[in-house]
Amino acid sequence: MEKYNIIVDNEDNFRLDKIIALNMKDLSRTMIQEMINRGLVSVNGKITKASYKTKLNDQIEIMIEDNTELDIEPENIPLKIVYEDKDIIVVDKPTGMIVHPSPGIIKGTLVNALLYHCKDLSGINGVNRPGIVHRIDKETSGLLMIAKNDAAHRSLSNQLKTHSVTRRYVALVHGVIPHVQGKIDAPIGRNPNDRQSMTVTRTNSKNAVTNFTVIKRYKNMSMIECRLETGRTHQIRVHMSYIGYPVYGDPKYGRRKDDFSYGQFLHAKKLGFIHPTTRKYMEFESELPDYFKDKLNELEEEIKDE
Repeated sequence: MEKYNIIVDNEDNFRLDKIIALNMKDLSRTMIQEMINRGLVSVNGKITKASYKTKLNDQIEIMIEDNTELDIEPENIPLKIVYEDKDIIVVDKPTGMIVHPSPGIIKGTLVNALLYHCKDLSGINGVNRPGIVHRIDKETSGLLMIAKNDAAHRSLSNQLKTHSVTRRYVALVHGVIPHVQGKIDAPIGRNPNDRQSMTVTRTNSKNAVTNFTVIKRYKNMSMIECRLETGRTHQIRVHMSYIGYPVYGDPKYGRRKDDFSYGQFLHAKKLGFIHPTTRKYMEFESELPDYFKDKLNELEEEIKDE
């Protein structure tokens, strides 16, 4: 299931099915009405009818099933492929690219690019996410593993579940962290005051653990490496903001005066796993994007000028 949220920003009192159709143009009215009838749509937390007249600031939540087929087309979008064989692909995703389509976003995603590059992708995660084993946020850059067949998908998914996959992220955060290492053990759930964001909460939350090591301290910032024990939505971003060291450039959990041109400065730098067929351990590493390096050079110059 995929959640999609709409906040009503007009006072025209449209029918519920119409306001959804206006916001999710890739879903037919028949499909929308069927979803409403099946209880997959709620308004302000309550199931209602298609004829419900929406009001200003109503919060509509739509649950999209994995087998809800969107009109996804292959697109000739450049891909940075780190490794590829008959079972898997490892790609280095740029910042600004969404991993897979969702209602309202059916072009320009990694899946669109993969469908053009490769005709055979696993189907375990549904028709809208062929080959996708795990995700990183739109503005997060770095390494992702893609499955070309279902057997490879099952193997990689199982490794993720048992936490045997090596995943290391590099982040630039506000503040000078005094200690070398830290562990954040705080449950994460959807923010009841903002359904588009996550927060540390005890209500409707899941266990979340982030380990970090300070790599470099600057005048007012720190560069850290993070290792996840769990894989919650926005986990690093939420956890670092929670302890007072938000990720630089984060438009959702960061600071208002940041440069948001590239999104959060968070990079999936290292990825290691056991190959589904050869059973040999493979590990890949990605260089920081140029904009990330430029910012670090800028911070280095500030230290020299002191």
